[in-house]
Amino acid sequence: MADGNITTRNYQRLRKIFRAECESNNAPCWLCGMPIDYSVEWPHADAFELDHFYPRSTHPELTEDRGNFRPSHRACNNERSNTSARDKLGTLTRQWII
Repeated sequence: MADGNITTRNYQRLRKIFRAECESNNAPCWLCGMPIDYSVEWPHADAFELDHFYPRSTHPELTEDRGNFRPSHRACNNERSNTSARDKLGTLTRQWII
């Protein structure tokens, strides 16, 4: 798929399968590491959302690539947008010299 379209039947089918796998494994959000409440639905901020490791805007050819799928909270995915993933460890309290 070259255009990054998420409305195709195939993409919707892949998304449904991925969500079911994540829910059965109780997969946490790959961005913040916190549990996802799979019982809440969109547009809730804590709802499951399929995120793409390589954003669709920069890599539309990977839109339907299962290896590019990541589970996320809707709010985390929106915050990330099409930037690189943030570090899950949080903010350092000081700079460490090694």
